[in-house]
Amino acid sequence: MRARIAHLVMEDSIEVILQDQVLPSSRPHPVFSACTGALLAGLYGVWSLFVLPGFRKIPWKLKVPYLPSSKEQTLNAMKLLEGRTGRLADLGSGDGRLVFAASSAGFQCTGFEINSILVALARSRARWTGVPSTRAAFVKSDFWKTDLSAYNNVTAFLAPGVMEALAEKLLAELPDGARVVACRFPFPRWPHQASAGAGLDQTFAYDIGAVRSHLRRVPSAAC
Repeated sequence: MRARIAHLVMEDSIEVILQDQVLPSSRPHPVFSACTGALLAGLYGVWSLFVLPGFRKIPWKLKVPYLPSSKEQTLNAMKLLEGRTGRLADLGSGDGRLVFAASSAGFQCTGFEINSILVALARSRARWTGVPSTRAAFVKSDFWKTDLSAYNNVTAFLAPGVMEALAEKLLAELPDGARVVACRFPFPRWPHQASAGAGLDQTFAYDIGAVRSHLRRVPSAAC
C-alpha cells in the first residue's frame, strides 16, 4: 500500500535551491549577471501567480503562502491516517498532492484552496488521471469560513502563526472521533497521539476526543 501511495504522490512542482556560486573572478561576468537577474525575475513571477490570488479575501493574520509539501511529508501524513476511513478535508490543498494520496487510500477527500490557479491545476490533474470528484474534490473556498463538522479526518500544512486559531476552529466543529494531521507545524498545547518523520518532514496526529479530555484536565492549556 505504501509503495502504491508513493507512486501516486505528485513530485514537487517547484523546488528552488539557493547556494553560493564559486566564480573564477571576484567580478561576475555581465552575461552571467543578466541571466541570473532574468531567472530570479521569472521565479518571482511564478511565485506571485501561485501565492497572491485570493489573498485579499483573507484577514492578514490568517494568510499562509503556498508551500508544497514534500514527498516524504505526504507519506508521513498517510502513515498517521492508516486504518482510518471516511471523509477527509485538506486545508489549503495547494496542487492537491495530499488529496490524491489520501483518495488512493480510500478516503473521500475535499481539498479547500483559495488560490484559483492551484484549484484549476488540481482539478486538471484529477481529470487527466481519471480520479472522480466523488473521491477527490477541489473547491475554491476559504476553509476558515467553512463548517468542517462533517469531516472525521483533517490534514493541514499551514504556518505557525495560524495554528492557535485553527485549533480553536477545529475544537468547535469536529466530532470526538476525528483525527487531525498537522504537517511540520504542531498545534501549541495540544498533546499529539503519534508522529512520523523528523525535521521539516515531521507530521503530528491529534485525536480530537483525546485533545478535549486533556484540555478539560488542564484548563490552562486551552487554545
